Amino acid sequence: MENNEIMQDYGADNIKILEGLEAVRKRPSMYIGNVGKEGLHHLVYEVVDNSIDEAMAGHCDTVTVRIHPDMRVSVEDNGRGIPVGMHEQEHIPAAEVVMTKLHAGGKFDKDSYKVSGGLHGVGISVVNALSEKLEMEVYKDGDVYFQEYSRGIKQCELSVIGKTDKRGTKITFFPDFSVMNENEFQYEKLSRRLRELAFLNKGIRIIIEDERSADKDDFCYEGGLVSFVEYLNRNNTPLHPPIHIEGEKNDVQVDVSIQYNETFKEKIYSFANNINTIEGGFHLSGFKGALTRTMNNYATSANLPKNMKNIKIGGDDVREGLTSVISVKIMDPQFEGQTKTKLGNSDVKGIVESLVNEKLAIFLEENPGVAKKILMKAVDASRARDAAKRARELARKKGTLLDSTLPGKLAECQFADPKERELFLVEGDSAGGSAKQGRDRRFQAILPLKGKILNVEKARFDKILRSEEIKNVFTVLGTGAGKEEYDIEKLRYHKVVIMTDADVDGSHIRTLLLTFFYRQMPELVTNGYLYIAQPPLFRVGKGKSGIYLKDEPEYRDYLVKRICGNKDAYINGQDFPLAEDILYDFLRKLAEYHSAVERLERREFDIDLLKILIKEGVSDKFFLENREKMNRLKEILESFEYNTGEIEFSEAFNIYEMDITGKKSNGEEDYTQNISKFTPIRVGKNLISTIDYKIMLKQQASITEFDAPPFKVFTKGSTENGKEFSDKLQFFIHMMSEAKKGINIQRYKGLGEMNPDQLWETTMDPEQRVMLQVSVDDAEKADEIFSLLMGEEVEPRRNFIQTNALEVSSLDY
Repeated sequence: MENNEIMQDYGADNIKILEGLEAVRKRPSMYIGNVGKEGLHHLVYEVVDNSIDEAMAGHCDTVTVRIHPDMRVSVEDNGRGIPVGMHEQEHIPAAEVVMTKLHAGGKFDKDSYKVSGGLHGVGISVVNALSEKLEMEVYKDGDVYFQEYSRGIKQCELSVIGKTDKRGTKITFFPDFSVMNENEFQYEKLSRRLRELAFLNKGIRIIIEDERSADKDDFCYEGGLVSFVEYLNRNNTPLHPPIHIEGEKNDVQVDVSIQYNETFKEKIYSFANNINTIEGGFHLSGFKGALTRTMNNYATSANLPKNMKNIKIGGDDVREGLTSVISVKIMDPQFEGQTKTKLGNSDVKGIVESLVNEKLAIFLEENPGVAKKILMKAVDASRARDAAKRARELARKKGTLLDSTLPGKLAECQFADPKERELFLVEGDSAGGSAKQGRDRRFQAILPLKGKILNVEKARFDKILRSEEIKNVFTVLGTGAGKEEYDIEKLRYHKVVIMTDADVDGSHIRTLLLTFFYRQMPELVTNGYLYIAQPPLFRVGKGKSGIYLKDEPEYRDYLVKRICGNKDAYINGQDFPLAEDILYDFLRKLAEYHSAVERLERREFDIDLLKILIKEGVSDKFFLENREKMNRLKEILESFEYNTGEIEFSEAFNIYEMDITGKKSNGEEDYTQNISKFTPIRVGKNLISTIDYKIMLKQQASITEFDAPPFKVFTKGSTENGKEFSDKLQFFIHMMSEAKKGINIQRYKGLGEMNPDQLWETTMDPEQRVMLQVSVDDAEKADEIFSLLMGEEVEPRRNFIQTNALEVSSLDY
């Protein structure tokens, strides 16, 4: 049926051609993955990859990355510099072609770059398109060439602006935050990737510097992958020095490092042209096959004890406790898989396999002591695997493990489709009882857990199977246990929810469960099936009209909104009160400021001193670089009777630092105050990196307009019987105290304190609840954290706690 008034013609004019970089701005996620955190940081990686390509070609040995306070990022190298001559076909400078044309560059010419990185192959032109402003400087033949762009469009012609002794390229870009959803670079995330690149390209120096906090790292590893595995094993006890295998065949460069430790898990990272192939590929399968075959051949031919012979050693046995990095560099990498990070070059498998076979066999023959240690561990793993298999068979015969008999304490649901079913793992029988009564029995199942489960980070699989609680979890989920039987496709629930109390014990149980799932059932995480329930921390109000609040920030926000409707606030002697929306914004920022102050006071910082430092502008590296500013600060602090040390220059961070060790009283140092109430402060990198100090800085800057005492408070619509305050924090504390009047406030310590209907309403009802989905952004970092916090080594964990304890912002007492 035609409707000429509604239907529109669809003809040739409707076909749009997106010219040049317009396509990138229209569909940015096609080029950088997404416009969130990953995409924002990927912009930096694309620029750095160009410098790394220069380094791999032998023309660059130093790359410097700087994060500027205004969120600009600059990447500078000492390579050959982007060509600046006129391009024959485009009739514009070659540098401009590189910056404005997709798929343009030297990587398509094998004479310029034999091997190149970069996953998407679109590089710096995409960064240019997604930058509000980009400046290119090329240092070449004694001249400095400069050109500026905005959102991919050149703002000036390429021209010489000066002379230089340097060579290379410097790109400075400011991301277009009208396109990107994330607006802040994370130093740790960038630092982690740059450290990885330094490991993968031995001898190359990569410097990252954060001018917001004076954080700085200088990465250079002459040991390459050997240094990489030592770094990965730093929280474990290694069995031997790293084994290094290196070679080249058919234009494929292979670099492998192997080191075993005393743990029971394997850590294998594979790379192709510096790209982390998280899904593996032919290079990884070639390595695994060679490792198993070589170890078995050595075990057969070597003069080993009788108790180590005639034992079948499988691939899993050989890889128990293994930490290894495999890196291949090839001319034409073919990537496949959903994330394009699985190497598909089939010829690489045979090359890796033959090199590892040959060189590992030689190493084992020349180092029988190391070979024996590795084989003993593999034999132990094989025996444990057989023991676990017998335990499974015995348990199955008795009907106690991984069969159709589900645990008696499981409250099963009615639906059959795993996609519609939810399993709640609940801490304790009390909370389990409430959950069973409050659930929707059609699709929600409840499994109460008794106490703290086994820490699987410290246990071999045969011991794991002897844990009653873990056996129950395996049985209920239905996936099977162990690599021989485990099948994620048999999972009986597509939502597995960890529901524990909001106290220290609850956090510990949650961590143990996360460790179990990450180590034993990783697909539960990668497929998005694992969740953490978010029961509310507060209930405020009266009777049935009460509302639930998730956490402290939400509770504070509720109080701020409530008081803004009940009170008028006047500032700076003005005749009119602040508008409700302005007062709300002011109090909300004051709440964050006050919380930071409270945490710093608990750590015995002198808040008056911090206020002086903030007022004088001690906020970033630029202040600390300026000796005159530091001299002036020293004079001001001494005028307030603070005892200051000498101004010292830190060569590591290129800044000046100064200690403040106490406060003078009547011309003398007040040591009593110094010991009991005053935490010595070093005005330097550590101070401006302190989270709560940064919060104070940020919020003070945002409330300056309204930080104008006196603050007067009256009942809404009245100007009688008011109260006046000269300090913003006194004003804030009074407003929060008034906000709490007339309402009941209940703070929940555990799930057992909630009635079944309350638990359903707040935590289990799909229409109302808030749940956190567990995901892994960085597998290497996740592995490191689990090893650090849950592993056998005590010293690294102690150091971690001592280093980070003072940054804790929320702790149940």
